[in-house]
Amino acid sequence: MMMWSNFFMQEEDRRRAAAGRRRARGLQRSQMTPEREGKIKLVLLLTSVGATLAVLAVGTEFWVELNTYRDNGSAVCDAAHLGLWKLCTKRLWQADVPAGRDTCGPAGLPGEANCTYFKFFTTGENAHVFQRTTKKEVNVAAAVIAVLGLAVMALGCLCVIMVLSKGAEFLLRVGAVCFGLSVMGVVMVVVVMAVVMLVIWK
Repeated sequence: MMMWSNFFMQEEDRRRAAAGRRRARGLQRSQMTPEREGKIKLVLLLTSVGATLAVLAVGTEFWVELNTYRDNGSAVCDAAHLGLWKLCTKRLWQADVPAGRDTCGPAGLPGEANCTYFKFFTTGENAHVFQRTTKKEVNVAAAVIAVLGLAVMALGCLCVIMVLSKGAEFLLRVGAVCFGLSVMGVVMVVVVMAVVMLVIWK
């Protein structure tokens, strides 16, 4: 009887020792070197800056600037600038426009401004700029792509944070894919906004 109890105790000790070795190997594998952790923190800092700039870009109304010609026989001229959500028209004094410029602007000059949000997302109406009409489908597509790009970028930032906090290094590749898709989305929005400008002035 004593022999069997010793045998079982030795087997239990061997199992515990093997489990301890496996845990130690897993910890060694999951621990990051300080150099690698520093690189990941730098990536997180850069992506945070990029995400902030992307949010500001999506929120601004200076994606496209439209100008009328200065030679209109008046002391004032009209300029407009628009983004994904808002259109602003501005009446500028001709004296404030830089000399040698054929068109009114830039739109950043002080003047009487009138800003309105697009009604694409509520009533479905097109906007009218200088007797020209926008195409709501193109603008809505740009807005949707921009929002999806921001969502994917936030997911990529979350992956990097999980790598730093939990040591889940396999999420680095997922984060890289998310950031790549987000950059592609921003480029697509720029292309779509260029199409918007071509459509307006077609």
